[in-house]
Amino acid sequence: MHEIIYEILHEYWGYDKFRPMQEEIITSLLDGHDTLGLMPTGGGKSLTFQVPTLCREGLCLVITPLVALMKDQVDNLRARGIRAAYIHAGMSRREMVVTFDNCLYGRFKFLYISPERIDTELFTARIQGLSVSFIVVDEAHCISQWGYDFRPAYLKIAQIRHILPHVPVLALTATATPRVAEDIQQKLNFHDGRVFRTPFTRPNLSYVVRQGEDKMQQLLRILNRVPGSAIVYVRNRKRTKEVAEMLSRAGLSADYYHAGLGQEDKNEKQRRWKEDEIRVMVSTNAFGMGIDKPDVRVVVHLDMPNAPEEYFQEAGRAGRDGARAYAVLLYARRDKANLHKRLTEEFPDKEFVLKVYERVSNFLEIALGCGMDSIFEFNLKRFCATFNYTATPVLSALKILTISGYIEFIEETDSLSRVMILVHKEELYNLRDCDPQTDCVLQSLLRSYTGLFADYTHIHEELLAQRSGMTQQEVYEALLKLNRMHVLHYIPRRRTPYIVYTRERMEPRYVQITHEAYEERRQRMADRIESMITYATSTRCRQQMLLEYFGEKSDDYTCGCCDNCIERKKREQATAQDPAQIARAIQQFIGNGIVSRNQITASLPYPEDEVIEALRFLRDEGFVVSEDDIHYTNKT
Repeated sequence: MHEIIYEILHEYWGYDKFRPMQEEIITSLLDGHDTLGLMPTGGGKSLTFQVPTLCREGLCLVITPLVALMKDQVDNLRARGIRAAYIHAGMSRREMVVTFDNCLYGRFKFLYISPERIDTELFTARIQGLSVSFIVVDEAHCISQWGYDFRPAYLKIAQIRHILPHVPVLALTATATPRVAEDIQQKLNFHDGRVFRTPFTRPNLSYVVRQGEDKMQQLLRILNRVPGSAIVYVRNRKRTKEVAEMLSRAGLSADYYHAGLGQEDKNEKQRRWKEDEIRVMVSTNAFGMGIDKPDVRVVVHLDMPNAPEEYFQEAGRAGRDGARAYAVLLYARRDKANLHKRLTEEFPDKEFVLKVYERVSNFLEIALGCGMDSIFEFNLKRFCATFNYTATPVLSALKILTISGYIEFIEETDSLSRVMILVHKEELYNLRDCDPQTDCVLQSLLRSYTGLFADYTHIHEELLAQRSGMTQQEVYEALLKLNRMHVLHYIPRRRTPYIVYTRERMEPRYVQITHEAYEERRQRMADRIESMITYATSTRCRQQMLLEYFGEKSDDYTCGCCDNCIERKKREQATAQDPAQIARAIQQFIGNGIVSRNQITASLPYPEDEVIEALRFLRDEGFVVSEDDIHYTNKT
């Protein structure tokens, strides 16, 4: 088996050796053990189940929460000649049935599925007939209420183990404290389990915190000083575009990315960034998962993350190639207040949560006692406009109701248009009532795509319009006509969230917001916020603090390359230096030019506070001149 996994690794991925801990996890899974893999971002988690699946007969069932990540992985597997499919809430029942049938006939080796689909009657009925080799739980921290991104739907994964009791489970996550790791194993009913933890140390990654109120100026300074590909993380969609435009005006090649963009737009932006046509990507946390770009030189957090787990995962996207890279957090005094404001937004008053429950039910026209197990498209924007709400507290209320067990709120999913031809090939030649335009679209469809008779195929109306010489609206109307004629099944593209009622609608007075869903989660978020503030303001080694947070013994470990370690080295080197020597070094550095205070403190090998003190002495004594206390020249 040892030789086979290396043969598969080389045949499909072109590698001759595994990354740290990959082979151990693969061997554990092939030996039939339930396995937990704790691997930092960029550690190559997907290979730990893709390689063993290709060694065995049967299908690998992969449970993951992000539709975009499903699509990326399925596309990557298909590009390597490996058949894979995915199922999520945005698909029609017919599409799901066809996909399950193809799995039953052995046409796929991998089936990716969202956790919300596990509890459905269709899944329960079909999974029993499939030959499943492994069950993989990606982003496994979502199953733990002690994790930072708990999702109630993950708790249903254990049901699969009762249906497939002898199939080994692989749980994967990049971020888990010891308590979360233990909880993952318990919730997934591990027996005879194995845990593999890749060390969280990143010797090539320098963690840096820069404090100051003018974050945009600091961001420009960082990007100008550190060459190479970069990611800048911000908190909301609007800000991605604003920051990207500001960087572009400053002469930097930048673009923006967030979950609200269309799929084609996302794909194009990702492609341009990965191929270095764009240097800087400004994004929400929607960007980065599943994107394999090893040469990111700097990741900058313009806004503070809510939790160390979130920060560590995003910062870890820098320097996957092993070369020197930087993870920079920009911290201002107002950030502490902003973080506590987020806590209030995440946990609005319980009365507000109950009001949202009532109004959503009215909005969806669900009568008391009805709605159980029904799925509804939910237009968040129209709902907020109808009741004069802002989106953030409404989303928070829906999440609290989800965790309390009354609904399942499924975040916005973006699906391309899809088509499957329903008639036999011979019948296409004998179609009646088919006008020239409709026939032209049908012929363009057949010429442009393969597999239309066997499965749902993603299509682009824009491409069909170009090839048929028609407008997109005409193509759309022709496809609808073919759909009405039952020649094909056409599902137009849509982007919408969904709400599933897990219980019948009831009066708000009977809705119980549990202590677990509200008070306990609120306290855990408050604790994580305090950990982030401590991380930003502490003078200890940055990597040491992160190691301790994730339960690794750090003892006297210091990375030697974070800003605090470098500052400590400067202090040690400067202990024998007297203030006069620092003053002489400042004057020499300024020379005949005009130099900013930040340039002086960043360039001289002395503690920042001692350089500033010497600079003030020189100014007060008239040796240097400064009109704004920012730029300095030597007195002539």
